[in-house]
Amino acid sequence: MDSSDDDMPLSGSRKPGRTNGVTSLSSSKISSKVDATMDRQVPTNGETMPGISIANGDVKTQDTTMTDVNGSLTNGALVKRKARESNTRPSYAEAESSSDDDQPLSKKRRTTTTVESDSDDAPLLPRSKANGKSVQKPPRATAAQIGESSDSDVPLGKKLAKEKQQIEKAAEKEAKQIRNREQKKEASKPIKKDTPAKKVKKEDSSDDDKPLARKVSAATFKKVKAESSTPGKKPATKAKAVKKEETADPEDDEDENDEVKWWEDPTKGDGTNKWETLEHNGVVFPPPYEPLPGHVKLKYDGTPIHLHLEAEEVATFFGSMLNSTHNVENPTFQKNFFKDFTEVVKKTGGAKDKEGNKIAIKEFTKLDFRAIFEHYDAQREAKKALPTAEKKAIKAAKDAAEAPYMHCIWDGKKQKVGNFRVEPPGLFRGRGEHPKTGHVKTRVMPEQITINIGKEATVPPPPEGHKWKEVKHDKQGTWLAMWQENINGNYKYVMLAASSDVKGQSDFKKFEKARELKKHIDRIRKDYRKDLKSELMADRQKATAMYLIDQFALRAGNEKGDDEADTVGCCSLKYEHITLRAPSTVIFDFLGKDSIRFHEEFEVDPQVFKNLKIFKKPPKREGDDIFDRLTTTQLNNHLKNYMAGLTAKVFRTYNASFTMSKLLTEMKSEGTILEKLKDYNDANRKVAILCNHKRTVAASHAGQMEKLGDRLKAVKYQQWRIKQMMLEVEPKIKKKKGAEYFQLPDDIDEAWILEHQAYLVEELRTKITKKFEKENEKLKEQGQKPMKQSELNDRLEAVKDLEKKFKKENKTKKVEPEGKSPSVEKLEENVKKLDQRIANMEIQAEDRENNKEVALGTSKINYIDPRLTVVFSKKFNVPIEKFFSKTLREKFEWAIKSVDEHWTF
Repeated sequence: MDSSDDDMPLSGSRKPGRTNGVTSLSSSKISSKVDATMDRQVPTNGETMPGISIANGDVKTQDTTMTDVNGSLTNGALVKRKARESNTRPSYAEAESSSDDDQPLSKKRRTTTTVESDSDDAPLLPRSKANGKSVQKPPRATAAQIGESSDSDVPLGKKLAKEKQQIEKAAEKEAKQIRNREQKKEASKPIKKDTPAKKVKKEDSSDDDKPLARKVSAATFKKVKAESSTPGKKPATKAKAVKKEETADPEDDEDENDEVKWWEDPTKGDGTNKWETLEHNGVVFPPPYEPLPGHVKLKYDGTPIHLHLEAEEVATFFGSMLNSTHNVENPTFQKNFFKDFTEVVKKTGGAKDKEGNKIAIKEFTKLDFRAIFEHYDAQREAKKALPTAEKKAIKAAKDAAEAPYMHCIWDGKKQKVGNFRVEPPGLFRGRGEHPKTGHVKTRVMPEQITINIGKEATVPPPPEGHKWKEVKHDKQGTWLAMWQENINGNYKYVMLAASSDVKGQSDFKKFEKARELKKHIDRIRKDYRKDLKSELMADRQKATAMYLIDQFALRAGNEKGDDEADTVGCCSLKYEHITLRAPSTVIFDFLGKDSIRFHEEFEVDPQVFKNLKIFKKPPKREGDDIFDRLTTTQLNNHLKNYMAGLTAKVFRTYNASFTMSKLLTEMKSEGTILEKLKDYNDANRKVAILCNHKRTVAASHAGQMEKLGDRLKAVKYQQWRIKQMMLEVEPKIKKKKGAEYFQLPDDIDEAWILEHQAYLVEELRTKITKKFEKENEKLKEQGQKPMKQSELNDRLEAVKDLEKKFKKENKTKKVEPEGKSPSVEKLEENVKKLDQRIANMEIQAEDRENNKEVALGTSKINYIDPRLTVVFSKKFNVPIEKFFSKTLREKFEWAIKSVDEHWTF
């Protein structure tokens, strides 16, 4: 196959190939002979319904070796790409955050290995009989009500694939309707002679930032528009407002009459400058290092060693986290830490014993950090044990010290600042299998930090004895401060909080861009399907990549350097990342975003299967690019021909939001709040499956389900005890209700009862003790004499009484009635209440089990337009608090306040 540079398209350059030889490049054209040969091997006229992952999760490792249709091995080891020119220059433009930057680290996707149950086919929560028969569930939404077909004989994969095709057809039909409406509207406008020819606007001011169907009053819009369109004009009260807000309490609510609903005029703020005036107080630095006590030493080969404070601090980074075995037992983490640690030790004068003799640190395994860990672990435990009042006082002092940094004045309006704290020094962990994990993150000094602030504003003073690297007045950037970290050379930015206007506008534009794609999706899909058979290799690769991005939500992918995790996307797929299995199955296996393994198999269009086979045709081999005549930049430039600002990542947002919109249109959710929430989650999960948004099952999932199962059993046991009380009150009721009604539930045995009773006794003991201690703390705070131990002993008599009660029940097999004047009617009412509680818990368990492979939070926050969640909330009368936390309600305030139940995506 020809591999000369002459075959390369003028618009691109050759991608870096293998590091161990010359890369094999696809020829510029696909001859009719090759096409015909491949057609005989891979028929392209078969019927398939692509678009759904067959595996619905990680593909199970097979004993047999997977080969492609030519019989050659295609699942080789992952090979890193050569680094392109490093992009380490600072950017003063607005920093673009990743889709999950607003999530706390604890909520981000885990990469731990899934622990599988020994009995995969057994349900984690077997449904037992209550009242002697199956529990009567409240009315549930039918399959049809949540958009599912009732044809249960059809496999789920085919059913959803068929539904995905129907949704795509609906999208194409709607796109044509929107364009027709706009053309008629445009044709009805009077033509002005002096109007210049219409040109495509620049991305910053494109029409895709405007909603397709804004539902705001004309009066409000004109008022906001008038204020924003007059250069230099500001409200008459602006100056006073600034002065007032500077001294206002951060928690004070703003006057609702002064609220600016920017989402009603999205063109405001789209100019080159993001602000005109900006005031803030800079950043908060981490506290200085506190040296270890004299008796706490790092040991080397059993000998306590003395280190310079700088080296000692680095030692504490590792020593304080010995409980994080995932990191400290990682060979790469150990290697990188040891390299940096020994360099710091050498730089600061070396390590010495108590006599001052130098000790050469040569082996990591001889280092003993236990004394350091025990010191910090004791500090952590002591902090936990502090009285509540002292904890509150410490927190109040910290909040007071940070209060001046929490807000800035942005164009006269107080806005909350996001990450105003400079990251403390420590050890870099990274996500996934990052090659730099364990390296030392050095302390960031003021001399590394650039401040961005208004010219007229007072520059915040740096710490005493220091100075800022630079002070800028960049109105085009939305950052307040920036610095370069030492691990990857990336720039860190202090930005406004997610709930601020600027961040809100960014989210708003993102989802409006996805809505704008509705107008063009039919033409885009028609064109790339046509180009799947193009004679030009570059066009066929581009069309195939577009198919994979649109149908399977693959990320476009960017080139990585040798010092970065080997993560890839569609355009950077290598030969070994895909396996072809006739007649039309493609198996992907590569490290995706955040080093999460993407291991899925898909049924694809036969033409796509044939194209991938051509792209892997010899002399291609491991290390070579699949799409060697395509780059992410070329792909995105191509997409901008359809719509200003359109990039590959918009398809993920569009497909998720459009699919959710269609499901909500067909949904008729009924029942309790919990049932309606499950209906929403079912739809959300369906979106994730249809759009191939998956996650690795958390290692803690099985444990969580087991705990939920125990809680469910506890409620069933409580219900059974009440039924036994009914028998004591009125023995004849057994004949009336039937013996089965009073039987012990199937999933509860005597061994479990004994264990549960012991748990209840211990729980009561802990509850009484904690309450006693809390009351004593309050007495001390009030200057009163604390209660004596004898008072606690008296209270703990209730624990002994409970033990005796359970012992008697187990012996007599009878449960004495509890409460005042117990009657059959009262007890039966309690049984019914517990029936509802059991039903709700089983719904919750089923929901959680179904969601184990689907990141509903990520889907809801990043890909599904939040206005659709608001529509569901208002349409089915479910409090928005059930969907969005306080932080998310602030982040999506624009969505909550801008739409009603009739809004459509």
